[in-house]
Amino acid sequence: MVSRYTATVTDRLLTGAVGVYRRAGGRTESIYIAEAPGAFELVAIASAAARCGRFAGVLALGCIVKGETRHDEYLAHAVTAGLCQISERVGVPVGLGVLTVNTPQQALDRVGGKHGHKGEEAMLALLATIAEVAAINDGDALDEALASGVTLDRLMRPAPGGLDAPPDKLRKAERLRSENGKSKPVRGRAAAKRSTR
Repeated sequence: MVSRYTATVTDRLLTGAVGVYRRAGGRTESIYIAEAPGAFELVAIASAAARCGRFAGVLALGCIVKGETRHDEYLAHAVTAGLCQISERVGVPVGLGVLTVNTPQQALDRVGGKHGHKGEEAMLALLATIAEVAAINDGDALDEALASGVTLDRLMRPAPGGLDAPPDKLRKAERLRSENGKSKPVRGRAAAKRSTR
């Protein structure tokens, strides 16, 4: 889900997120991208995506820039709380890639500037969360959780630009699945669509 408000920033967040997904082995055509008019509307769209049963995870991308009032604080709280509730109530991982900044320049600094790339980091966190949830569920959901060809091994490699590899817990989960004969390439849509077979 990507907010169209502040598109100069959110387009870059989306490009970074899709790039991480592809580097992890996912196919671009297996990602469903829904557009929201603004950050607040991300919650309703993310909720619909999580509840429909077709998606292994949902990533919300947006940018909230401080104005003259405290409206940005209320908006950021509502969006964050709403996205957390979706994940908690539906059980589908929801990634948070919504920037909250004081100035447009701070936003640009966080989409490939001096403060890294938050779109890339958000997708990496979502994929790692999908994998960890699958591991907790005994690995049975892993085939549905990640896109064709996406493996935990690929998630372990740091992406260009200095992103750190996911925690050692993921490596342990992959080792355990390998020992149980459950490690294999997976199919479906990561951060997008589960297999409907």
